[in-house]
Amino acid sequence: MAVEDDIQLERDGHVARIWFNRPHKRNCITVPMLHKLDEYITEIEADPELRVVVVRGRGNTFSSGFDLDSLQADFIGSSTAMDVAVVSAKVCDRFYNMSKPSVAVLEGYVTAGGFEVMISCDFAIADDSAQIGDFHIRRALFGGAGPIYRLPRMIGIRKTKELMLTGKLLSGAQAADFDLINLSAPAAELDATVEEFISHLTDKSPFQMKLTKMAVDRGLDADIASLMVLEHLAVGVTLNSDDAAEGVAAFLEKRDPKWTGR
Repeated sequence: MAVEDDIQLERDGHVARIWFNRPHKRNCITVPMLHKLDEYITEIEADPELRVVVVRGRGNTFSSGFDLDSLQADFIGSSTAMDVAVVSAKVCDRFYNMSKPSVAVLEGYVTAGGFEVMISCDFAIADDSAQIGDFHIRRALFGGAGPIYRLPRMIGIRKTKELMLTGKLLSGAQAADFDLINLSAPAAELDATVEEFISHLTDKSPFQMKLTKMAVDRGLDADIASLMVLEHLAVGVTLNSDDAAEGVAAFLEKRDPKWTGR
């Protein structure tokens, strides 16, 4: 089976949909899949028509993590042991730093490497019954693509330790209470919930979406004085953009804006 069958990219108007497609393996991830995902990110970033990225797994499960058969055969006890962490971290970091917002749609198992992909996305929407958690410690493993630097910023250090040290799994409903995801919905309502959510992203200025996302992400690691400068610069850049001019004109003329992304 070609790697394009294991991970797929679909274009749907302004939405790029990435699918993990190994349901017989609970959508376990391999290094070739990570390389293909990296290529897809490059394609999406280069396509001005695409404004939102949705990541999902076929077969009603997101991803249960890295393929342990591959891990055992190719990496454990090998001089290449760190390679899997390096490529995983690179791809998850690219997700996190994309100029376009990403939404993880969570069903079934969302564990280990799948969990790392999820916390690298800007938003997460789950089926109430999804099973979500870091899980690495249950196999005496350690996640190399974000748990120790993204997760504490997302849910705080105590909750991070609770997930990483116990390996516990949260349902979608529990994950919402944990501030780990944005929304949880019953399985029958999941698709409608996702489409409603992304509709509020695709109709916004691509230019302003990129600028705002970058400013918020960078702001997590800056001091207040630096953030004030960042905000002032962002305002200056915004007021010289075509999309800002169009947004104001459309409001005053009582019409829908026509974004150019500039």
